[in-house]
Amino acid sequence: MKNTRIIKLRFLLLLISFFFSGNIAVASDFSADMISNTKEGTIQGKVFFTKGKMRMDTAGISTITRLDKNTVWMLMSNDNKYMELPLQPNNIVIGKDKVTGEIERQLLGKETIDGKITDKYRIVYELGNSRQTILTWVITDLDIPIKTVAEDGSWSVEYKDIMVGTQPASLFEIPSGYQKVDMSSLPAAGNLPDGAGQIDLNSLGVQ
Repeated sequence: MKNTRIIKLRFLLLLISFFFSGNIAVASDFSADMISNTKEGTIQGKVFFTKGKMRMDTAGISTITRLDKNTVWMLMSNDNKYMELPLQPNNIVIGKDKVTGEIERQLLGKETIDGKITDKYRIVYELGNSRQTILTWVITDLDIPIKTVAEDGSWSVEYKDIMVGTQPASLFEIPSGYQKVDMSSLPAAGNLPDGAGQIDLNSLGVQ
């Protein structure tokens, strides 16, 4: 079903964003346009960040992450329904801190992306029995990773038109009238599409 594929792709994007981009605990509130590419396709949307909270809007689905509740809400606006997922925030990267399983980090220099001066890093980390490598560009004065890509080109996440400023609290709450549904419609970890550095749910702390 088309909706199932969207959820699978959307959930994969959620994992990529958390594990590699690390924006959930940035120093400044901001919003940005987002472009993500994987072997499954391209997703464009909008992201919003405030202290310990994140929202990502794409394709009729909004994902809200709340570190204070160790919870992820996936809102389906077409049906006024939502799913709730547990989250272990210790697996979320924060700015220039080490990613989970990191064994090597190299500063490659400075580059300008979308008008922002960034520090470019090459990071090698272990995930399960495999070794993965990513490149990430962190905005120097904001500690925001504006772009992160797999070195093998299998996926990428990039933020454009970043706007720093206070975000409305309502963005990070479940809207009135939404009905909670169980997770039976969510694809199992083994059925998620590949092409994202062999990411799996258990390694990211999502049960």
